[in-house]
Amino acid sequence: MASRIYMLGIASRACLAGGLALASAASASGFGQGPAAHPVETPRKGVETPGVSRSMSAIVKQAEFKIAGSPDWSVVTKDSVWVTTGRADHVVQMVEATNKVGFIVDVARPCSGLADGFGSIWSPSCKDHAVMRIDPATGKVIAKIAADPANSEGGITVGDGAVWIVTKPSTLVRIDPATNAVVKTIPLPSESENPMFSDGFIWVSSYGHDELLKVDPDAGKIVATIPVGPKPRFLTAGAGSIWTLNQGDGTGSRVDAKTGKVLATIPCGIQGGGGEITFGDGFVWATMFDFPLTKIDPATSKVAAQWGGPGGDGIRFGFHSVWLSNGAMGSVWRLSPDQK
Repeated sequence: MASRIYMLGIASRACLAGGLALASAASASGFGQGPAAHPVETPRKGVETPGVSRSMSAIVKQAEFKIAGSPDWSVVTKDSVWVTTGRADHVVQMVEATNKVGFIVDVARPCSGLADGFGSIWSPSCKDHAVMRIDPATGKVIAKIAADPANSEGGITVGDGAVWIVTKPSTLVRIDPATNAVVKTIPLPSESENPMFSDGFIWVSSYGHDELLKVDPDAGKIVATIPVGPKPRFLTAGAGSIWTLNQGDGTGSRVDAKTGKVLATIPCGIQGGGGEITFGDGFVWATMFDFPLTKIDPATSKVAAQWGGPGGDGIRFGFHSVWLSNGAMGSVWRLSPDQK
């Protein structure tokens, strides 16, 4: 998501420690902080099930937003979708009613997700080592909270009356929106950096341990550790489940949110750095370079459709639409979920 290396013309997610690495066959387009890049060792093949594969050339767009830089992380609010663009140092509002760009907010190297809550947009900054609080009514930064994102490819979430982000070194912190201060810290295993609040708990993917962590925000401790697929990074909630996108082998893991039981491991063929996952319209939607859109049906725990071609890497669902960030193309597409 937040940092990129484009290798041999193929965009591959990179988490950079302390600087920007360049190679003759790669050009960097992001500025994250974190571990070294995990290069894709084998080409992504996608899903080989007959009747599932489609071409991105067949996608019908409801709207297209031209976003300078590298549009990536996004969040849905009551009237807009906001998106980060790391190379331009911006957080950009896309107004749902008009399909036009609204406010453009200066945030230095926005990374590690976006969140909406308490009348504000919350945007981590990898350059300022902080979380920026943005007033969506004015497009102005109204607070800066010292909280250094653990990884540019981490995340930020809202729940239980607070904002939550994992900071260095793998520490889940609670930010009180009333005081704009960190008021609680919860240590996590190494490389556990992507939090999501759902059903009273904070779920954190542990990339370094192939696990999904369930954290009780009131008790301030991990209450369950669930083995999932290799290198889980991004996650979403829906249909009574927590879903992880596993960068190690390109699968998705489905975990029952009540019991913690792994219900399914879903082959998607979208391994390697990059990607994102979301839930909407009764389906799970994943994105990855080379395969910008993968639709998973919870009724079968199988891929129902997958579109191959250019585009993708960030995704959210809102206003009965899929919002697909195309970091390498400088655009965000608004798509109907009823693609053929």
